[in-house]
Amino acid sequence: MNNRAPAPSGDRQRRIDPELLEILVCPMTRTPLVHDKEASELISEAAGLAYPIRDGIPVMLVEEARRL
Repeated sequence: MNNRAPAPSGDRQRRIDPELLEILVCPMTRTPLVHDKEASELISEAAGLAYPIRDGIPVMLVEEARRL
């Protein structure tokens, strides 16, 4: 049973494992991503896309990414 308290409902950002951030790459260009903590996104400068992070989980789908 999980005894962890749920995150506050307004908390869009959850901590992302730094090791995960090191291995994630843009699915379109296979280039490294930049973590924008304020926007809760992973930025692919090469593709000009921002991948959302929802509930602490990166959504690495091109069709879900925002154009920069």
